Amino acid sequence: MYGYTTIAVAAGIVLDFLVGDPRKIPHPVCMIGRLISGLEKWLRACFGETARGKRLAGTLLWIIVFFVSGAVPAVILYAAWCVHPWLYTVLAALMCCQIMATKSLKDESMKVYHALNERDLVKARYQVSMIVGRDTDRLDADGVARAAVETVAENTSDGSVAPLFYMMLGGPVLGFLYKAVNTMDSMLGYKNETYLDFGRTAAKMDDVWNLIPSRLAAIFMTLVSFLAGLDGKNAWKIFLRDRKKSPSPNSAQTESVCAGALGIRILGDTVYFGVLHHKETVGDARRAIEAQDIRRANRLLYGTVILAAAVLGGVRILVGIWICY
Repeated sequence: MYGYTTIAVAAGIVLDFLVGDPRKIPHPVCMIGRLISGLEKWLRACFGETARGKRLAGTLLWIIVFFVSGAVPAVILYAAWCVHPWLYTVLAALMCCQIMATKSLKDESMKVYHALNERDLVKARYQVSMIVGRDTDRLDADGVARAAVETVAENTSDGSVAPLFYMMLGGPVLGFLYKAVNTMDSMLGYKNETYLDFGRTAAKMDDVWNLIPSRLAAIFMTLVSFLAGLDGKNAWKIFLRDRKKSPSPNSAQTESVCAGALGIRILGDTVYFGVLHHKETVGDARRAIEAQDIRRANRLLYGTVILAAAVLGGVRILVGIWICY
């Protein structure tokens, strides 16, 4: 099964690069999201609105969603394997494609780029609101471009390198477990009155699961900065200086590299749900940010994923050879 899984992961990465997420096919992450929403309502009602009750409810939700997200694909793939190894391989490849989000991230961020180039700020604000969690209705053109660059930089790890890392480690089942962890954090991991207690487990576990992949992604992105004709030396300098300038131990890893490679300043104060959150800035403002930086961030995204796939795939192949012999 090891060899078939390796083929499936490689095919899934290629499919993601070529076709991304077909909109007519139900996406497993949407199903995970609906499971989270349904459980949240039920568990809040069961455990009440005390701080302790919300923490217990949030932890139980995390356990249930984590188990279901791994059990469902495991059962499907086991049944496919019993029918034929190549049926397993095809289904596993399709799952791996849906776990990755490289092309969809590029496509959605480029919609922001095109709106900015058309000087349609209202459209640009709307398009960036589709890929970020912050309030966007008052952002100027620079703020919109900055938000798009930040989300491409952060999700180079969360949306591509991290799921790739876990798929290489344990196939699509482990990949789906990661997506469940990441989705729970995206939906519940806010530090506001509603989710501070309920989403605590989701936020902490996302930090744990992204600890290694985020740092690998930052290293790969730094190497790609040199190869892509960007400022690799400054990328490494800003990474060493600013990688811890975030409330999350992981998000600024790739954001600092991207800021250094592009020679811009990102992050800073941000508004979520009408509340201003103070954040440190990352990078140096050698020049003003511009729409073209979204294209440059996507160049880093693709280069980082290709390099990560080559390195991690090579390691998996070598491990397979060692196991066989």
